[in-house]
This record gives sequence, C-alpha cells and structure tokens, in this order.
Amino acid sequence: MLSGSSIAHNLEALRTRVAALARESGRQPDDVALIAVSKTHPAEAISEALAAGQREFGENRVQEAAAKFPPLKAEFFDLRLHLIGPLQTNKAVEAMRLFDVIHSLDRPKLAEVLAGAMAKIGRRPDCFIQVNTGGEPQKAGVLPDAADTFIARCRDLRLPVVGLMCIPPLDVPPAPHFNLLRDIASRHGLTRLSMGMSGDFETAILSGATEIRVGTAIFGQRPPGPTR
Repeated sequence: MLSGSSIAHNLEALRTRVAALARESGRQPDDVALIAVSKTHPAEAISEALAAGQREFGENRVQEAAAKFPPLKAEFFDLRLHLIGPLQTNKAVEAMRLFDVIHSLDRPKLAEVLAGAMAKIGRRPDCFIQVNTGGEPQKAGVLPDAADTFIARCRDLRLPVVGLMCIPPLDVPPAPHFNLLRDIASRHGLTRLSMGMSGDFETAILSGATEIRVGTAIFGQRPPGPTR
C-alpha cells in the first residue's frame, strides 16, 4: 500500500490534470468526476484518500465493498460508492442498499431484477448501461447494435438510467470506442459517460467522459484480490 502522502500527492496531480483536460474539452473541472477505484485495496488506503478529500470510490464486488465501506459511509456522509464490476442478480438487493451508482447494467434479466429490488427497498441508485463497444465475447455489456433496444427496455422498467459505460479492448486506440459510446448516448439524450481508466483517462475526457475510473494512478499496483 502506498503511504498516505503518496496517495494524497497522486490525487492532487490527477485533479490538476483532469481540470486542465476538462477545460481543453470546453467544460469546467467539476464536469468530470474522478472515481477512485479501490478494489482489492485495504480500508486504510481508502481512509488516506478520504483524508485527502476524495469522496467518489469504485468497487468491483458487492461482498468486498460490504466488508470495507459501511463504517466509512457512516463517518463520511458525502461518500459515494460506485459498483463498476459485473453484478450477479442474486446480489441485487444487497447492491441497492450499499451502492449509490451502478455502472454495470448490462442485460435484460438484471434490469428486471434491479427494477424489482428498487421497488422492494425504496432506493434508486443512478444506473449506467454498460456497452461492449469492442464486441468481445469474454466481456460484459450489451452489444452496440442492441443498445437502442436495451435502453428503451430499461426506461420502460423506469430504471434511473443516467448514462453509458464502456471498457475498450486492450492494445487498441480507445478513442473510437469512446466516440461510439458518446454517439449512442447522444441519440438517447443521455449526458453522462463513464469511460476512461488510469491508462486512457486523458483520451476519455477529451472524448466527453463525465466519470473516469482510476485506480493504479491513485493507489499504486493492486494487491492480489480474493480468490473466487
């Protein structure tokens, strides 16, 4: 784990760079939210980021987040927790209670289960629809040519869909994928784009990202995650 001073330094450098890129893209710094991806990092590292003013965090797994965040959320009322990894339908109710934003709405069955879970517990976290812009069989997300129909279905279910999310394929220029996501969002009046990670957030911001998901550039290399 990096020291607190290193985490604070990394956050400050990122905020400065994000602000400059936002202005370069014709927007204000506050138009781009920095989500600190804390998956597999200990609660101590998250506390260091909180001490440096960070309030938006991303986790991949419901179980891991449930073990780390309830005490932190009780202490920091403005902490917002984002689920950025795949969501199993049997974890939907737990996810509704814990997370403030879901970035991985990716299939009709999950949409139906989330709609039921929201009605059951009375919480309605913002939702991003994940689009598999590269059509990769190993990756979650609705395919681009099915996105229009899926967005309409989610709206029929009255899900609070606020934007789209993507993870471009590795080792290819990410800009075409970011632009594709932006174009799909635009034709549906969706204004938020969750795209860009430590290696490509600069391109993502210049392509219109409103949320970037950055882990390594803040916390350093991730320690080994829990076995499944």
